[in-house]
Amino acid sequence: MANPNIVNVTAIYGTTAVQSVGTSLTALVTNAAASGTVIKVDSLILSNNDTSGHTVSVDVYRSTTSYPISTNVSIASGSMYDVLSKFIYLNEGDTLRVSADAVNKVTAVCSYEVIS
Repeated sequence: MANPNIVNVTAIYGTTAVQSVGTSLTALVTNAAASGTVIKVDSLILSNNDTSGHTVSVDVYRSTTSYPISTNVSIASGSMYDVLSKFIYLNEGDTLRVSADAVNKVTAVCSYEVIS
């Protein structure tokens, strides 16, 4: 797991990941080991699409260790949760994961840049 130097960037590709959230921590954005890239996560929004409230959790998974960003945060019915106040970087081998207390009731939308 390296942390590539981004001083001499050759490419930046912007993208958005969108998925329904399940009940176990599941990968939303993954930076593969030895990818030669850094991923800059600009925003992560979780929206509750149900008529009742739900709780969500988000972490960064690195080298078999979970580093929580938020744990069991409540989102009211029809509301959203803006997880990140500032951007974060995912180094090689890192994964941004999300979960909720119910299947297909919360949607995750993540905007990020792959920098090489």
